[in-house]
Amino acid sequence: MARAGSLDLPWRESSHDDGGGGDTDEPDMARDRPRFRAIFISDIHLGTPGCQAGPLLDFLKEHDSETLYLIGDIIDGWQLRRRWFWPQSHNDVVQKLLRRARKGCHVVFVPGNHDEFARGFLNHNFGGIDVVEDSVHVTADGRRLWITHGDHFDGVIQHAKWLAYVGDHAYETVLKLNRHFNSLRARLGLPYWSLSAYLKHKVKKAVNYVSDFESAVAAEARRRGYDGVVCGHIHHAEIRTIDGMLYCNDGDWVESRSALVEHHDGRLELIFWQAGDGAQWVRQAQAAETV
Repeated sequence: MARAGSLDLPWRESSHDDGGGGDTDEPDMARDRPRFRAIFISDIHLGTPGCQAGPLLDFLKEHDSETLYLIGDIIDGWQLRRRWFWPQSHNDVVQKLLRRARKGCHVVFVPGNHDEFARGFLNHNFGGIDVVEDSVHVTADGRRLWITHGDHFDGVIQHAKWLAYVGDHAYETVLKLNRHFNSLRARLGLPYWSLSAYLKHKVKKAVNYVSDFESAVAAEARRRGYDGVVCGHIHHAEIRTIDGMLYCNDGDWVESRSALVEHHDGRLELIFWQAGDGAQWVRQAQAAETV
């Protein structure tokens, strides 16, 4: 994709490596073959206490790619308007993304509903990062995947945005309880457990909402003539087929701490970060007929 006129971002890159990383941990794409052909991440929600910036920095340090897709809700403008929250680790994430683009990785940013302010800058390039409404990724084995955040298929967002704001408040409350609960679990030597994910799976209406969303996104990808779709928005990582259409959701960096990756042979896979005796990456292999 051709890059539009460049604009400089206001963030300054620090000379030290405190998790964001200096240039030494970034591969030179012209010299070193990246581990993956493409990485897809979304729903980081920088600017909120629930953002898992530390694990994300670990992931970015260990996993490089030729292309990196940022599929919406990278910065949470909704929360920042209510209360400013921006620790150094969040700035480190921004610096890491800028540095990756400078080192030769093609970084594509598709804004979501929480960072909808960026939709005012579509088809511009900020610090080497392309800002686009949506995109198309062609896998190594020739499949055309539509890249979209997915909020346009959320009836609440489109027709009752005030309710979405109310839900956002409620979600933040659940996440706050979840952080305290998991602090206790960590002290007891127990693994991370997501309260909000549990509630989503137990509440019938939430389950139906996820199912309806997935079906709507897959149907639109089919209507547009693509072989599949990669999205975010609902914080539910998954790879599956829906009526013959490949549906991929890369999850989030608030609860599931997940990313979708494409290997150099075109194989797709979800990667999850889990806390335990040191950080570990857990790969979720998918059936070959699915991906």
